[in-house]
Amino acid sequence: MGLSFVSRRALAVGAMVVAGALGLSACGGGETTGANTGDGASSNAPAAAGGPKLVSPGKLTTCTNLPYEPFQFKEGDKVVGFDVDIVDLAAKKLGLTQEIVDIDFAVIKSGAAMAAGKCDVAAAGMTITPERQANIDFSVPYFDATQALLAKKGAGVKTLEEIKAKNLKLGAQASTTGLDYVKKQGLNPKEFADSPKELLGLQSGQVDVIVQDLPVVLTWLKKPEIADKFELVGSLDTGEQYGVGLKKGADPVLLKAINDAITTAKSDGTYDQIFVKWFGKKPGELG
Repeated sequence: MGLSFVSRRALAVGAMVVAGALGLSACGGGETTGANTGDGASSNAPAAAGGPKLVSPGKLTTCTNLPYEPFQFKEGDKVVGFDVDIVDLAAKKLGLTQEIVDIDFAVIKSGAAMAAGKCDVAAAGMTITPERQANIDFSVPYFDATQALLAKKGAGVKTLEEIKAKNLKLGAQASTTGLDYVKKQGLNPKEFADSPKELLGLQSGQVDVIVQDLPVVLTWLKKPEIADKFELVGSLDTGEQYGVGLKKGADPVLLKAINDAITTAKSDGTYDQIFVKWFGKKPGELG
């Protein structure tokens, strides 16, 4: 997002984390693949011998922002998706059960969620950026991302330059690198709180074109009601990569477990299997 493709000044980092931590109780929470964690920072569990210190004993608690299909979304009562499967690799390596907490993306990317002890890691289609690295430690990259433009059929545009020339209304998801990117290109998009609201904004005519991560757009276009009226008109190669986020000054045991899980999965074929499961194509074939 790439939930994860807004700069912050270094002097404001401490204040932001504290403010975010104080405001966490007002954010979304509690959709899980296991039991709810409950009390956040007060539930920090002591590390087992040789193991990482965890928010909740026996669980790897993951902050995410739902829905962001196919990375994380609800299927019945269960949260599933590409990011869920990637974090599960590390959870199993550590002998833990993954528990997912649904929370506002802005609180995730600021580092406040993890600083306040709401979760051990964050996996939310989150692009690694220097601004975010000021507040968060990241794993090795686990996904190469790019942005896409979705518009009503017959819009007659393929680039940001053409959108500007035709004076079309552009929409973007708030707090994402996609929003940052189009702003840097001189556009002033209408911001939507999450990806479903962004898509609704396009469908209802609030905007003419939206920018969103390519896999999310491709997932939308699998639905006949979307594909009948809208089309992928262009892609923006922004060179983004997703990473699993951890609290700044991350627990080295936890960080190593996540990095090892990703690296091993890429070398033994497990990563390719997960990729095909959620995207229907092998890595490198999406765009």
